[in-house]
Amino acid sequence: MIDPDGFRPNVGIVLMHEDGRVFWARRVRRDGWQFPQGGINSDETPLEAMYRELQEETGLQPRHVDVLGATPGWLRYRLPPHAIRHRDRLVCIGQKQVWYLLRFKGSEADLQLDLTETPEFDGWRWVHFWYPLDHVVTFKRTVYARALGHLAPMARDVAGVLAIPEPAMPAPLRSGHAPRR
Repeated sequence: MIDPDGFRPNVGIVLMHEDGRVFWARRVRRDGWQFPQGGINSDETPLEAMYRELQEETGLQPRHVDVLGATPGWLRYRLPPHAIRHRDRLVCIGQKQVWYLLRFKGSEADLQLDLTETPEFDGWRWVHFWYPLDHVVTFKRTVYARALGHLAPMARDVAGVLAIPEPAMPAPLRSGHAPRR
């Protein structure tokens, strides 16, 4: 499903440990790391899609998490030109996402990346809340900054200000605009 502007509806998941660290996963057969995310089916709400993607990508069930909050409305990012499939009937130029902050309340044994025939991830670790801003692929950095910036106050309510300090990022990213090169 692609909207009239060329964006695919999607959910992003920030799974947070009680201490403020977040779940960071490595894409299968790639060097890239990211948060779990995935498309919203036409018969799903964003919340339903989030729970489905959570289970497919991490093996976690609703009982393993608490939903702490979500971004209001859609956050968008564009795909780099080489990733756009211009031959498709409906051309997708990017993703529009609702991001969810979840508190992890399961055990690490509950995390299973291989429950589907085509797993998304083959490794994971817990990282500092702001770590993904410097380590996700470049074209997703602005949307990650906006999502984490919005979710940070909710995360601080659980983990505390010391665990999730103000981000050390350039002013252009805090405002949601990437620096020009």
